[in-house]
Amino acid sequence: FLTSMRVLTSTGLSLPTLLFLTAQSTFAVSSSPPLSSSLLKPPRNVASVNEVRSSKVPAALGLESTVSRLSEINRGGSTAMTQESAALSAPVKLLIGAGGIYGAFLYYGSLQEDVFRYTSVDGTQFKQAWLLQVLEALANVLIGFAGMQLTGATPNIPKRMFAISGAAQVSAKACTSLALANGLSFPVATLAKSGKMAPVMLGSLLLGGASYSIREYLQVAAIIGGTAIVSMGKKKGGSSNSVMGVAYIVLSLVLDGVTAGFQKRLKAETAKAGVKPKPYDFMFWTNLYMCLTAVVISVALNEVGTGLAFCSANPEILSKIIKFAVCSAVGQSFIFYTIANFDPLVLSTVTTTRKIFSVLLSILMKGHSLSLTGWSGIALACSGILSEMAAKMGGKAKAH
Repeated sequence: FLTSMRVLTSTGLSLPTLLFLTAQSTFAVSSSPPLSSSLLKPPRNVASVNEVRSSKVPAALGLESTVSRLSEINRGGSTAMTQESAALSAPVKLLIGAGGIYGAFLYYGSLQEDVFRYTSVDGTQFKQAWLLQVLEALANVLIGFAGMQLTGATPNIPKRMFAISGAAQVSAKACTSLALANGLSFPVATLAKSGKMAPVMLGSLLLGGASYSIREYLQVAAIIGGTAIVSMGKKKGGSSNSVMGVAYIVLSLVLDGVTAGFQKRLKAETAKAGVKPKPYDFMFWTNLYMCLTAVVISVALNEVGTGLAFCSANPEILSKIIKFAVCSAVGQSFIFYTIANFDPLVLSTVTTTRKIFSVLLSILMKGHSLSLTGWSGIALACSGILSEMAAKMGGKAKAH
């Protein structure tokens, strides 16, 4: 693996691209068309530093510093990177970004469900949601740190809002895990999380005096109503959704709305300080404070000792948790890659459709039994999700 990374690094590709090429079989993207061999061919001529800097390297990822380092190596006798190998076409970039997001997060969702459905020989289950957040955030910190070393860290970043935003975000994620740990099915939890616009709308209506169109109300109603129908549309013998599970997912949605507000303030503070953090700065600092928050809470709840003891007694679940954390970190890296190279609408489309596929994959592969009523709820919720996506696309078209 390390040898492959060193060879690929000499081509000047970004961190998500390297992860895509070296881990695509692990994250179920091996069926995607391979990159053109011309992108990895040894160049005919040694490129100058000016030629490298003029190539279409994604500026938002800050790869110019990486290219400079590579050009210094090239002057020492190594193979140079040409414009042709440095610049990837838009379809290839989309394939890398979308393929990485789909592969990482579809597997991520499957593993998350497996972790909380796992039952040991003595009948106990993994309930340590905060410990899971510690491990997930730690994996993201490591990938974020590696990305910062490649792209260059941004100095003088205000840390206070990173800490607040990170604490709110990890709390929302922990509540989702606690909902699953308390019996809420994965399809219901995923559909419910797609309705995070509801608490945002409610807060804006009560506190900000905002107004929304009838279509926006109908979209949220379709997602919430469809989710409720799915939760009640289980066939006899299917697992039931507990009251505590529903309570945790509602709390997670509320915390999503709070997190969104803190993230807006974070952007305002960085702009006021005259600082423009790069994607991997956001990834590293946010997840660092997420990890610290989760560590404090997991220690306070005595989840560290009990969780590690459960994993030690059940090595099978430990491997799932490690894969889950790695998928989260790799998926976030591909998200930042997509943000750097495409309009936010492209990312929204990819992540929205990914959620729908996650729900369908869970139903088909994890043995969830739905009645006709349940399937009608799936259709209603998905129509609300797709309508929201279509509205964004329509708004973007009008803006142009």
